[in-house]
Amino acid sequence: MDTPASLALLLQALEAGDLRAARAAAAELQRTRQGATQLAAEVLHELRQPLLGVKAYTQMLSEEIGSRGALRQMLAQVERMEQIISDFTRLASERPAPQQAVSLVAHVQAATRAFALNPDSARIHLQVEAPEELTVNGNGRLLEQLVLNLLNNARDAVTGPGQVKVVLTHEGGAPVLYVADWGRGIPDTVLPRLFEPYVTGSKRGTGLGLAVCRRIAQEHHAQLELAPPSVLSLQPAPTTLFRVRFPPPEPTPTPLPAPAPLTPSPTPAAVRRRLLVVDDEEIIRSVFKDLMGRECEVLEAAHAEEALALLERGRVDLILTDKNLPGLSGLELARRARQLDPHSRVILMTGYPSLVTAQEALELGLLDYLLKPFDDIREVRVRLREALTSAAPLPRGLRPGNRRVDVLEDSPVSARRLTEALALLGLEARVLATAPAEPPADPPIEPPAAVVVSWDFAAAHGRQALALARQLSQGAPFVVLAEYLSQETMLESLRAGASGCLPRELETPELSRELSRLLHAA
Repeated sequence: MDTPASLALLLQALEAGDLRAARAAAAELQRTRQGATQLAAEVLHELRQPLLGVKAYTQMLSEEIGSRGALRQMLAQVERMEQIISDFTRLASERPAPQQAVSLVAHVQAATRAFALNPDSARIHLQVEAPEELTVNGNGRLLEQLVLNLLNNARDAVTGPGQVKVVLTHEGGAPVLYVADWGRGIPDTVLPRLFEPYVTGSKRGTGLGLAVCRRIAQEHHAQLELAPPSVLSLQPAPTTLFRVRFPPPEPTPTPLPAPAPLTPSPTPAAVRRRLLVVDDEEIIRSVFKDLMGRECEVLEAAHAEEALALLERGRVDLILTDKNLPGLSGLELARRARQLDPHSRVILMTGYPSLVTAQEALELGLLDYLLKPFDDIREVRVRLREALTSAAPLPRGLRPGNRRVDVLEDSPVSARRLTEALALLGLEARVLATAPAEPPADPPIEPPAAVVVSWDFAAAHGRQALALARQLSQGAPFVVLAEYLSQETMLESLRAGASGCLPRELETPELSRELSRLLHAA
């Protein structure tokens, strides 16, 4: 293989002892490498759109005629290509993902469900041994990718029918994950470079999976390694055993049962709903037309301007739009749709998720934020069905004629800061350090003008805190306060109907301004 020009210049400069030329050549080599990596990542990302279409139609076809051999193989190959793209993109990324306390058990279970979707996994008997709960500080999506990569690696190591086992446990107070297989084992020639990119002992593998696993483990301050097969006392002993040691998590309060969510009003079945799909990729529009065409009228638009023209001619029940459109963006389309009809329901979909756009979608009152590529188009159909029949979005402004804001916050410092911030707006805080008693007091307390809820509220953490705030607000807007803003926090808040999500550490003046912006929104 020819030596790249930039590398040749660096070697020549080093041989000549020219330090200045060597530094210049090294800088150029780094720029060239970064440019090539970025270009490759962008090209691979563009391949996701046609792959999404192929995968969606394969899943819909298997629904109609059954998952036969040819369809199973087609879906397996598409998912393999998606995994390659995901792995390379993760390796090329230099940005750390946001983290917070998450359930390792829940994300392992999500990974096993994704693993089962691959038809080739049908030959594997997968066992999962786990406690009811195991918490780590991490990023849920990355943890699922870590486990899925290890499961795929184990499956590919097994020839024909076989067994793979996942064990979650504590060792010395720290969470530990094991993935065992009884396959052909790892060749001795591969062992020294096992976790390097493009190193593999499998004819089917790309050599990216374990490299991505190591990268994700490092981001979580965890240690990924091969463990002695005798560690788990399994009979017979597994051929290969991977172990991921996580650092001990900070203690998390035990949440109370979540209050029942508000039940949307039923919609008459005779009404034929209208869904507007906006995407510049024809294959994506076709997927949704075939997916939902039997259940509702599907309108199509290739860009935001075309969509707005359709909206001006008649009301639709749901807008499903890509974020990155030619011309006006999907978020700008949502804003203008709200100007035409304040009750517009909008779902955003994107292959380029970010914390900034998730926050914009949240504050615009969008119903959902779907990430491409979709794992299962049939699950997307369920979400669209729910959105088409859901109640109108919650109001974005304060409930009139009331100055009381209920604050669900068990941190005295944060509660005091919130009380002062609301006072600057002429509002009175009623601080609830514990979940309110059920049933409500008699006589009933007047509903609040708004609610502020801490994501880390000890009495009802995370989703349960959101459900409690939604119930307590009785239709008034509510704002989420989080110790650390992550995409997961944003998306859960969005799907719960919150008006916004703010960092807990904001000082009183800035907190007051942000609350004013969110609670006085039109």
